[in-house]
Amino acid sequence: MRGYREMFDASIQDPTTFWGDAAEAVLWTRKPQRILDDSNPPFYRWFPDGELNTCANALDRHVDGGRGDQAALIYDSPVTGSKRTYTYGELLDQTARFAGALRALGVGKGDRVVIYMPMIPEAVIAMLACARLGAVHSVVFGGFAAHELATRIDDARPTVVVSASCGIEPTRTVEYKPMLDAALQMSEHPPRNCVIVQRDGHRCELTPNRDIDWQDLTGADPVDPVPVAATDPLYVLYTSGTTGK
Repeated sequence: MRGYREMFDASIQDPTTFWGDAAEAVLWTRKPQRILDDSNPPFYRWFPDGELNTCANALDRHVDGGRGDQAALIYDSPVTGSKRTYTYGELLDQTARFAGALRALGVGKGDRVVIYMPMIPEAVIAMLACARLGAVHSVVFGGFAAHELATRIDDARPTVVVSASCGIEPTRTVEYKPMLDAALQMSEHPPRNCVIVQRDGHRCELTPNRDIDWQDLTGADPVDPVPVAATDPLYVLYTSGTTGK
């Protein structure tokens, strides 16, 4: 606890030095010269002139550092009895390829992507792929009713929605596709495309000219990470109440 207290005190007494030192552990495409912009309190901005990519910090740097064969993501579902392990190298490859697929669907820097999925590895890949493109992802709790999903779609105005055929719970299967379809019918700003993960045991019917099977995109060409400003948004997360709007 003594070491923690010393670090905590240092962060309070001299936050610029403390966080400037911490930033040395981050992979920057443009290293920040200014640590804290406190010119307009209480709206503080950290590393305002820095540039980086979150996906590159989560994956590429570890592969480049020789950890490509180390486990990065372990999926162990007691509900479905399935287990999958992804190394950093495998996760980087799948993320870079899905980012390439999203780019082919028109997703670019600053665009939004709504992720309406169960807790499966593809959800992690989708989030990292958005970050790789400099796009802003918004995770909506899987199984949210159509109206709540539609509200978030209209606010974020996503280029693409990534979803799944269903969520699998201990006592029931929650069909996502009917709720997604209903939400898109309610929405004033529906996306051009939806990418759907077809889960084993419960597949859904895809809507022609809009829905794309995740598996059909796994062969996309991988893309490199896109540098973004340190102050750019990474994700949008709505509260479960009325304050989000």
